[in-house]
Amino acid sequence: QVQLVESGGGLVQAGASLKLSCAASGRTISHYTMGWFRQAPGKEREFVAAAGWSGGGTAYSDSVKGRFTISRDNAKNTVTLQMNSLKPEDTAVYYCVADRSAVVVTTAPGYDYWGQGTQVTVSS
Repeated sequence: QVQLVESGGGLVQAGASLKLSCAASGRTISHYTMGWFRQAPGKEREFVAAAGWSGGGTAYSDSVKGRFTISRDNAKNTVTLQMNSLKPEDTAVYYCVADRSAVVVTTAPGYDYWGQGTQVTVSS
């Protein structure tokens, strides 16, 4: 079992930056694909970014590519999501996710472990 706890959300103005962190416990994340999803009110959960292990690379949704960066620190068992040039449409609850698969997937059922989420609100 992997427990995931997100932090770093908040209220910012459009154009600002935020850095989300995800602390994992229970297992080392070195053999887990780690990622982020988000869910805005009234919308389905949406893939944001993921970082694989064993050379699995990274993946980003088109809506955040070039603005968001996912990083993982296996020694600290943490994953971060650096979000720059935030837009009002980035407003959502952001979830940290993990899965043992070595393949980076972009669909929610592909991840077995989910955090409780952290709210990000971007005002215009």
